[in-house]
Amino acid sequence: MTDPLPPSTQLVSDVVAKLEADLVEVRRDLHAHPELSWAESRTTEVVAEQLEQVGWDVSRLPGSGLVADLGEEGPAVALRADMDALPVDDVAGEPWASLVPGVAHACGHDVHTTAVLGAGLALAELHERSELPGRVRLLFQPAEEVMPGGAKRMIAHDALDGVARIFALHCEPSIDVGRVGLRSGALTSAADKIEVRLEGTGGHTSRPHLTSDLTFALAKVTTELPAVMSRRMDPRAGVSVVWGMVRAGSAPNVIPDKGVLAGTVRILDAVAWAGCEPVVRQAVQDLVRPYGVSAEVDYLQGVPPVVNDPGCIAMLASAARSVLGSRGQTSVPQSLGGEDFGWYLEQVPGAMFRLGTRTPGGPTYDLHQGNLRIDERAIAIGARVLATAVLAAHDA
Repeated sequence: MTDPLPPSTQLVSDVVAKLEADLVEVRRDLHAHPELSWAESRTTEVVAEQLEQVGWDVSRLPGSGLVADLGEEGPAVALRADMDALPVDDVAGEPWASLVPGVAHACGHDVHTTAVLGAGLALAELHERSELPGRVRLLFQPAEEVMPGGAKRMIAHDALDGVARIFALHCEPSIDVGRVGLRSGALTSAADKIEVRLEGTGGHTSRPHLTSDLTFALAKVTTELPAVMSRRMDPRAGVSVVWGMVRAGSAPNVIPDKGVLAGTVRILDAVAWAGCEPVVRQAVQDLVRPYGVSAEVDYLQGVPPVVNDPGCIAMLASAARSVLGSRGQTSVPQSLGGEDFGWYLEQVPGAMFRLGTRTPGGPTYDLHQGNLRIDERAIAIGARVLATAVLAAHDA
């Protein structure tokens, strides 16, 4: 048995329970109408209209995204949701499948948006009853899926002004619904993008000595750069270079004069992240020099690690116990995934938790795949944990 909930927490639970069916419908609507990064105008309006109806002061950002405030003056506790979808086909086969060809909510941002909306509706009920202990801000952010992420734009529009703490959630298909994953310290990794373009003298494969043998040089960069980085960087930093695209040539007996490869660089440690770019650039030049090939490197520093504040994780743990009981939380490892929520945490203390979305006994789906399925009971759980974390933060 769980202990009786404090009155305000019980009210949050009751309000979310009443709203659960409506929240599921909102999520299905957003899932059927996904919008790519920087184009989330419909999603913004769906959220804004619901919040304005219950008294939130909503400020729309240019293009897409919004900031909403509720409560009296003073330091605010913020909740953040990301709204963008991915350029993949929805193949999950649900009745509410994407109506937009080639675009799908394959990372669960429709769930994130709906959970934060649900928390906002519950907190509005507390405010109506004069039981909201302090000011709250909701951030509905565009463009999490592109580097360096929409969080920087939100911050540039003063979304963190007056914010004392900030919380967020992320779908986790490897955790059963009814549980959340918590980790103090680094939860995700830094993530950067790299593109290397090579040029050299092409020719016939029978005479490689008269060419730069660009394809061979390209292969050297593909295989050797990850190895070089494992020796040039502190191994405890966990640097991972992985290529997603390698392209050169059009015929088996022609050595091309151009080639390109692109991928990501992921780093567990924020200090190592700050010094990684020049090491990559120098390593590429050193690798191609023996082949007489020129290399141009485009390096985009993407997002820093999400580093959860220990005090804020304690608040989330307290909220999870209140909502889910003592068995409702589990520890999670640091991920090599990137998340632009890290930009907020460089400005104010906060934390992100993993929201279990797997049906117990069911299959484990992967994020960023068009067959992703979510157990929709997770929506109300996310809303309750977030709203309860706001109360815990204001009581701290």
